[in-house]
Amino acid sequence: MRKKKFLIIFLITFLILQQCSFAAFWHNKNGEKIDIGNSIQKEEYPESEDVEPKREQKVIQGGIEEVIDVNLDDCIRYALGNNPRIQSALQDIFASDARVKQAWSAFFPQFNWQTGYTRIRQLQLSDAIGSTLVYNYFLLGQISASQLLYDFGVTQNLATIRKLDKQGYKITLTGTVNDVVCEVKDAYYNLQYNIEAKKVAKEMVERYESFYNQAKGYYIAGIAPKVDVTIAEVNLSNSKLMLIQADNAVEIAMARLSNAMGLPYANKYKISDNLRYNPCNITLDEAINIAKESRPEFQLADVRLEASRQNIQLMKKAIFPTITVEGQYQIGGGNWTSNYGYNFGGYLNFPTINGMLVKNQIKEAKALYSKEQANTTNTKNNIYFEIQQAYFSMIEKKNSIPVAYLGSKQAKENYELSYGRYKVGVGNPVELKEAQVQYQNAMLKYYNSLYEFNSARAYLEKYIGKNLSDGEVSLDLNQDNKKTKKKNSKKNKQS
Repeated sequence: MRKKKFLIIFLITFLILQQCSFAAFWHNKNGEKIDIGNSIQKEEYPESEDVEPKREQKVIQGGIEEVIDVNLDDCIRYALGNNPRIQSALQDIFASDARVKQAWSAFFPQFNWQTGYTRIRQLQLSDAIGSTLVYNYFLLGQISASQLLYDFGVTQNLATIRKLDKQGYKITLTGTVNDVVCEVKDAYYNLQYNIEAKKVAKEMVERYESFYNQAKGYYIAGIAPKVDVTIAEVNLSNSKLMLIQADNAVEIAMARLSNAMGLPYANKYKISDNLRYNPCNITLDEAINIAKESRPEFQLADVRLEASRQNIQLMKKAIFPTITVEGQYQIGGGNWTSNYGYNFGGYLNFPTINGMLVKNQIKEAKALYSKEQANTTNTKNNIYFEIQQAYFSMIEKKNSIPVAYLGSKQAKENYELSYGRYKVGVGNPVELKEAQVQYQNAMLKYYNSLYEFNSARAYLEKYIGKNLSDGEVSLDLNQDNKKTKKKNSKKNKQS
C-alpha cells in the first residue's frame, strides 16, 4: 500500500516539476521574461519615446523658442517609432507568437483540483429495501493530472500553421513599414515643393512691386499713362494673394507630414534641405529581381500558399487517435479524511468519426489550396504591373526634369528682355505681365517635375521593397536667380 502511495506521489511530483520547468523556460536568471521568437531590432523599429522629436529648452533673443531642423532621415525615424500602423502590426506579431505557444501547449501536462460535499439519497435502493438511504459524501481533495504523449502529428501540424501565420504577420509588418516610409517620403517631398512654390510666390511679389514702382515713376514723370499704374497695382495685389495661398499650402503640407510620422501635434520644425534631383540608375529587370527577394507581398503570397497546404494535412489527421497517460488521487468519504483512492493508466483515445464530415472538410481544404494558388499568381502579376507602372512613371518624370529646367531659364530670359524693353519705354505692361506669368509657371513646373520624380522614385522603392541610393544632384534655380540679381545690380549702378 505504501509503495502505491509513493508511486502516485512521485508521478504527481514529476508532472508538477515538468510544468514548473516550462514556466522557468520563460524567464532568465535575473527573473526577466524571455520573449522567444520576437527578436525585434530596436534600431530598425525603435520605441515611440526613443524617437519623438525632442527640443532642448533654448531661447534666443526676444524669448522665442528655437525651431528644430529635420531632414528626411529624421522624419522616417520618427515615423518608425510613432506611426500607429506600425505599432499595430507589431502587436499582431506578439499575438501570433502567443498562438504558436498555445498550439504547443497540448504537449504539456494538465492539472485539475476539486473539493466538495454531496448529500445522496439512492432512489432505486430505497424503493427496493423499503427504507430511506441517505448519506453524506465528503471530498477533501481530488487532484488529477494528464499528459499527452503522441497525437500522430496533429499538434505539430497545427503549430506549423500558427508559425506560418506568425511569419506572415512579420512580413506584413515589413509591408506596413514600406507603406509608411513611402507616405513620409511623398509628404516630405510635397512639403519641399510647397516651400519652393512659396519662394516663387515671394519672388513674384518682389518683381510685381518693382514693376509697380517703375510704372508709378513713369506716370509721375509723364512718360506712361495712368492705366499702366492701375495694371501694375492689380498684378501686385494678385501676387500677394498667391503668396498667402502658397503660405497656407506650406502649413497644410507640414500637417500632412506630421500625420504621416504619427505626430499630428508635433511642434514647429524646419526642413533643413531643398528639393533635389536624386538620380536612380536601375533597369526594369533589376527592379523585378529585387522585388522577388525584397517585396513583402511577394513573400507573403508564398507563405499563405504553404499554410493552405498544411491545412490539408491537418484535415487528413482528423481520424487519428491520441495516446495519453492520466493519474488521479482522492481523499474523502464518510468524513473529510476517512478514506482515500487513486487510479492511473495509459489510454489510446479514438475520436468520434463522421466519415462524410471528414471527407468534405478535406475537399474544402483542397479547394481553398487551389484558390490560394490562383491568388498567389494574381498577387505576383499585380506586383509586376505595379513595378512596371512605377518604373515607367519615374522614367517619364526623370526625362521631364531637364526640359522643365531649360524652359524655366528661357522664360526667365524672356522676362528679363520684356522688363528691359519696358524700362526703356519700348515695351508695354501687358507684354511684361505675360512674361512674368510664363516665368512663374515655368519655375513651378520645374519644381513640380522634381517633386513628381522623387515621389515616383519613392513609390518604386515601395513596390520593390528596397530603398535605392545613388547620390544627389541639385539643379538650383535660386542660385541662378542670385547671379542674375548681382548682374542686374551691377548694370543699374553703371547706368
